[in-house]
Amino acid sequence: MPESGTDDGNPSDIDICVCVPARNEAARLPVLFAALAAQTCRGPVLLAVAVNNSNDDSFAVIEQARVRYAGQLVIHVEQVTFAPEMAHAGSARRLAMDTGLGLTPASERGVLVSTDADTRPPPEWLDNIASAIARGADIVGGRIEIEPGEPLPEGVLRLRSAWDRYWEAVRAIEDTEDPLPWDEAPRHGDHTGASLAIRTVLYQQCGGVPLLRTGEDRALVNAALVQGGRLSHPTNVFTRVSPRRDGRAETGMAAAMQEMFDLAAAGTSPRAPALHHWQKRAAWRRTLRALPGGQAMIAQQEPLLAPMPHDMVLEIGT
Repeated sequence: MPESGTDDGNPSDIDICVCVPARNEAARLPVLFAALAAQTCRGPVLLAVAVNNSNDDSFAVIEQARVRYAGQLVIHVEQVTFAPEMAHAGSARRLAMDTGLGLTPASERGVLVSTDADTRPPPEWLDNIASAIARGADIVGGRIEIEPGEPLPEGVLRLRSAWDRYWEAVRAIEDTEDPLPWDEAPRHGDHTGASLAIRTVLYQQCGGVPLLRTGEDRALVNAALVQGGRLSHPTNVFTRVSPRRDGRAETGMAAAMQEMFDLAAAGTSPRAPALHHWQKRAAWRRTLRALPGGQAMIAQQEPLLAPMPHDMVLEIGT
């Protein structure tokens, strides 16, 4: 298990590098750069951008940002054209994170922060991540919020709200049955590549981003948990994302948004595991966690469990 910080850690002692995979994102990058330049954290923001398989004006946009935000952003760029079989989310995020690793000390001070080119984090984003790390977290997930400037249709908004209520109920069960001192309520439940921080030493220990076509962010988190990493979901760590449906990753955020749009258009209520399944799962985790090395055992064994049945219709409301 990696050495963790303590409750009296100092956020200002943490060295952060923001890591961004970008594929034909010239239209979106300016918004991200402006948000990163507005961060309240000390000193310029170190930024690793992995431009892959692109034929747009991304490099011109990056050069403009270097000039415009000199003294606020320090931007390092890696360019690559992956072969078709490797041109996927896993290889792109791994390149961005590995580039960041080369720029950041591999010590308890070093932290890699993954985000996407279509995000707009608030000014306190990096400060709040640093504070969570200083309190003892090894991995910090950020909540995903929809960009207010790109509002969802009413039917999609109702469906998203229904899912939010469902996952709040799931977390309430987990916080009652299997509370974690490093991930206290209130908390959110997101830990995706759009906002995901990890200590550099832990990133190295778990082998970096897995080379998966999709789900590479969740696989990275699970690999870190197998190493004993402590995952935290502070409510003040979040980023805004575009609800676009033409994303770069297979079965990523854009695909999830498309599915939600389709369900809303059809007036169909999705199904989800009934809450008693989550109560049983939380009790299973609690029992295993009490054993020596139990936290790592959970991360190893839970992906092998049979999927929960989707035996409950999600209540959408009006």
